[in-house]
Amino acid sequence: MSSGGLTSTIVDTRIIFSVALKSLATNIIISHNHPSGNMVPSTQDDDLTRKINEAGKILDITLLDHVIVSPQFDYFSYADDGRL
Repeated sequence: MSSGGLTSTIVDTRIIFSVALKSLATNIIISHNHPSGNMVPSTQDDDLTRKINEAGKILDITLLDHVIVSPQFDYFSYADDGRL
């Protein structure tokens, strides 16, 4: 849903939910990578998660998780961390 540069990316929530709606999805999981290996979610990660979660509530599409992965096979899960 997004292609970014070395330090950031733009995510269009309309595209995410367009695909979810066309697929008749009732739940979604989003994911992105942190090439640096830093598994601490940024403020932008938190804001995006909150925005998608709130939009999903309006559309009756549940955000089950937002997973951040790294090249070192580490990951951070908002659901596992109790942040969803």
